[in-house]
This record gives sequence, C-alpha cells and structure tokens, in this order.
Amino acid sequence: MHKPSIVPHNSFMRRLLLALLAACLVVPAWGGGARAASMDEIKKRGLIVATEDDFRPFEFVKDGKPTGFDNELIEDLRKYAPFEIKQEILPWTGILAGVSTGKYDVAITAAIITKERKQSLDFTSPIADATHYYVKRKDDKSISSIKDLNGKTVGVQAGSALLARLPELGTMLEKQGGKLGKVVEYTSYPEAYQDLALGRVDYVVNTVINLKTLAAEKPAVFEVGQPVSGRSFPAWAVAKDSQDLKEFLNGFIAKEKESGRFAELQKKWFGESFPDLPVKFEPEF
Repeated sequence: MHKPSIVPHNSFMRRLLLALLAACLVVPAWGGGARAASMDEIKKRGLIVATEDDFRPFEFVKDGKPTGFDNELIEDLRKYAPFEIKQEILPWTGILAGVSTGKYDVAITAAIITKERKQSLDFTSPIADATHYYVKRKDDKSISSIKDLNGKTVGVQAGSALLARLPELGTMLEKQGGKLGKVVEYTSYPEAYQDLALGRVDYVVNTVINLKTLAAEKPAVFEVGQPVSGRSFPAWAVAKDSQDLKEFLNGFIAKEKESGRFAELQKKWFGESFPDLPVKFEPEF
C-alpha cells in the first residue's frame, strides 16, 4: 500500500512534537508504579474527569463556560454520583495518556474505540456513531466522490483514531487506481478547518457528527462528502484496571438512556439520536 507522507502543521510543530514525544514516553497504568485509583479512593477525593477544550459538538468552551453533549452529561453525573466531580479541560493530545497513567480517572470525550487503545485503556458503552467522513470546500468542484481524493492533501488531528484509520481510505483509493496524498496533522480540528477554507489542504477527515455540525454552522463554506471508514464508535475512556469505575459509568449511561435524557441530548447536539448503539463494541482496527 502507498505510504502517505505526514507533515505536522508548521504553526504548531514544536507543541505537537513535544506532545507526541510525551505520549511515546508514557507507560501503561499498571507499570512503572503508576496505577488507576480505586473506587474507594475516588469516593474520598472525587472523580477527576478530563474533557477536550475544542471538539464540537461534544465538548467546547463558549463564553468562558464548558458546553456541548459531554459537558451536559457531566452536569447530570454531578447529580448522580455520591462524590465530587473535578473537571480538567485540556487539549486532546494529553487526555488519553493522562488517563492511562492515572493522572485523570476518566476521559469524558468522544474517544473512538480502537484495538490499539484497548491495549492500555477500557471504554464505556458507545455514546454515538463515529463513522469517518471527509469534508471539502463547497466551491471545490474537483471533488465529488471518493475517487476524486486521489493524491490530494488531507488534514486530520494528530494522535487520533482517524489518523490511524486513514489506510482504510488508502485501500479504497487503490481499488480505484488512486492513492492517498500528503497527510497534514493538526493539534485540533479548528485549525484544520481553517486551512481547508483557505485552500491549504483539499479535504479533512473527521467523524460524521462533527462534520455535520461544521457544515450546519458554515453551509456556504463546507460540504460533507462520503464515508471513508467502516463503522466506528466513540466512548468514554478509563484505565485498563478501572473495571469498577467503568461499571459505575455504564450504570449512569444506562440510566440516562432509560430516562430518555441521552436521546434528548443527542438530538440537541447531533441533530439525531442513535437508539441502536451497541452496549459493547469490539473494534476490527
């Protein structure tokens, strides 16, 4: 298979390389003395939750306050949990590494479930659909289908499952006589979308929910294309040895679904609900 060239976004190169280096040095929660907190410890000192700073519509900050699908669920969790909820808001690149080493108890964000991540993390029940799609500039008439992505430059978030699954798109293109073009990595999606609008990349790959939100907010600028991956699901992530915490969070999610609150928030933030989400998902990739 053609191996794409990967270029970090220059404006963030130093920060990105440092984050990736830190991720490479991370040891799993069961090694090097690091471990996840037990439920007894969490009950005493509170649950430390990590959320992303700018990942619409799941989590983002508006007028100085955290909002979005996951942040509304955190407010419900504060009422449900018999202990304090302490929230840390930070860039994506530090979240999963922080959970795997016990710095944070749970990543309440749309972390896509992958085989690689399941080696050091565990996941709650899926919270939405995360099939990967591409988005292009609305006025770019050179792209109307998957085959038109041949050799074009794609933007994607660094350290994401979307980056890891780009070979699926490469396979789709090879079957049509094409190949994956240059890949540009970004620390966050707003920068990727900005470069797409400016013509610095030809398309961006993200989950269908995020891209539909983007296109709804800026319909004159962006247009969502076709899926570029198999089915995928996001969930909240905990350390591998945090089974009691995972069961507690799954109990909360089940309660929100039974009450109708989960579907209500999905419709509010995603424009649709997902009543047929699996309770457990085993990824192929």
